[in-house]
Amino acid sequence: MMTLNTGQKLRALMASILGGAALAACGASIEADPVENASTSMSTLVDTAAAQFLTIDGEPMSLADYSGKAVLVVNTASKCGFTPQYEGLQALWSDYKDDGLIVVGIPSGDFAGQEFDDNAEVKKFCELNYGVDFPLTEKNHVVGDQAHPFYAYAKEHLGDAAEPKWNFHKILLNKEGVPVKAFATRVTPEDEELISAVKDALG
Repeated sequence: MMTLNTGQKLRALMASILGGAALAACGASIEADPVENASTSMSTLVDTAAAQFLTIDGEPMSLADYSGKAVLVVNTASKCGFTPQYEGLQALWSDYKDDGLIVVGIPSGDFAGQEFDDNAEVKKFCELNYGVDFPLTEKNHVVGDQAHPFYAYAKEHLGDAAEPKWNFHKILLNKEGVPVKAFATRVTPEDEELISAVKDALG
């Protein structure tokens, strides 16, 4: 389980208090610097707690099942100024799923409580407003002591860049399940930087 240090706790507190200022802080694109000696110290994604989720419908789901595919993991929210990114994520999924891309949305209310409490309500909102049919997990924590283990795994590979600073932070995994790049909230699904990285991950 990932434990926040003092600096990370302060950033999380500032994000919840400052709102718009926190958004400005996450506006730039994040390109992760590989953790030193990553080739010898990092694990690949296997069917462990880091890979295991429940779907929005409560069914077991494992990222390990997507071995051989590139996976874009996005922490989402239904009541955020960036929620319209769902449209771009759906388009990205539609354009590249036949090439082996999986988009996975992880609904979360960690930032300003901008997600519905009920998973069924999240699913209904996404389907009715954005036609989302890419995989969604149940609502999860993505920061703090209760963050899903996936984020600790991603942080092993990408360092602090893997930690979401706001909703719609994105982590790209290659076909071996290794996180290769993180993108800040303001990097949209249509951004050429993200699309280029997806294409590279797809090979």
